[in-house]
Amino acid sequence: MFPAKPDRPYLETWLRRTRKQLAASGRLSEIALILSREDGNTATHWSTYLREVLEEEVTPSLDLLTRIDAILAKPVKREQTQDEPDLF
Repeated sequence: MFPAKPDRPYLETWLRRTRKQLAASGRLSEIALILSREDGNTATHWSTYLREVLEEEVTPSLDLLTRIDAILAKPVKREQTQDEPDLF
């Protein structure tokens, strides 16, 4: 018997990758805060919803997956010290 393929391979891959990225302390809360500013729901609502998504209790829309990916892809800004020259 062959092992069953995931019904939604993109979602399964996204969940694995996103779980790793949100494992860092405070990262899920940060994403929830950003989504609450953009969407209008509370950060608590988004934190709960994101946990439900990661635990596969609910299935998010493709638009939400793309938004979360875009947020996670942005580099963390850090202040430039005086020792570091401008690159250009």
